[in-house]
Amino acid sequence: MNRLTNLIAATYTPLNAAGDLNLDQVEPMVEHLLESGITGLYVCGSTGEGMSLSTDDRREVAAAYVKAAAGRVPVIIQVGHNSLDEARQLSAHAQEIGADIISATCPSYFKVCTVEGLVDCMAEVASGAPDLPFYYYHIPTLTGSNIDMVDFLTQGAKQISNLAGLKYTAATLHEFQECLGLQDGRFDVVWGFDEMLLGALATGATAGIGSTYNIAAPLYRRLIEAFGSGYVIEARRLQALSINMIRTLNQYPFHPAMKAVLGMKGLDVGGCRLPQGRLSDADVESLRTKLTSIGFFEWSVSCLTTSDS
Repeated sequence: MNRLTNLIAATYTPLNAAGDLNLDQVEPMVEHLLESGITGLYVCGSTGEGMSLSTDDRREVAAAYVKAAAGRVPVIIQVGHNSLDEARQLSAHAQEIGADIISATCPSYFKVCTVEGLVDCMAEVASGAPDLPFYYYHIPTLTGSNIDMVDFLTQGAKQISNLAGLKYTAATLHEFQECLGLQDGRFDVVWGFDEMLLGALATGATAGIGSTYNIAAPLYRRLIEAFGSGYVIEARRLQALSINMIRTLNQYPFHPAMKAVLGMKGLDVGGCRLPQGRLSDADVESLRTKLTSIGFFEWSVSCLTTSDS
């Protein structure tokens, strides 16, 4: 299995003013991401509003991203659904269209409360695409499932033949580190909190999947470079810029704000579907002013690394 490396963008789903899919914008979005140094695409996850899209919409979005990527970087399709049957069908579709990896959240309306229950659920989902690696998407703040991931990987490997790893979106670095080392590093565990990337690198992460990589990949590339070269103070400075950016974005509904920033960068991806919606024109201009004041439009494009003093 080829492990994921560096920065995987959790991609946005382009919508038009009416909230319908605007798939003509997928190719420009992919080219923007590749030019900024992205090394993979994570499609229809939380960022891509997978849970707000119909199953047919999700199939169309997945196919558009696979086509636009054209084999240049791995494409991961998030197939999680409250209906395991729907999730399994989305897995099968991902395999049919040539995706590289499938990933899934667990059902979230009826909570998954045991390791055994989570393994059973994910086994059903993963069975739809037996030829593709499967990464469980651990995001307890949204799913409400706080299953121990060490136990899940240990038990899941016995039942899910294509279990490859995790998309780990939780702030528990100690558990993340334990998952990385489990069974002599058998599993590919990918970090999912952009504002804590430096901490994850320090505990052994080799890849991250995140939303803000869409708008500031050069910043994170420099952070990884600085840390890898031993310039820890510089890496901290770069992570602090990320934290300030995310703090600014969080003054608004986060994903509508992110889509607004992509619009500022010339990518027409629209707003979000309800319940998230879109920013008002006044909020867009307010956000632009705040991002300008912190230098975002300079350092999100180029953020040169300097040595520690």
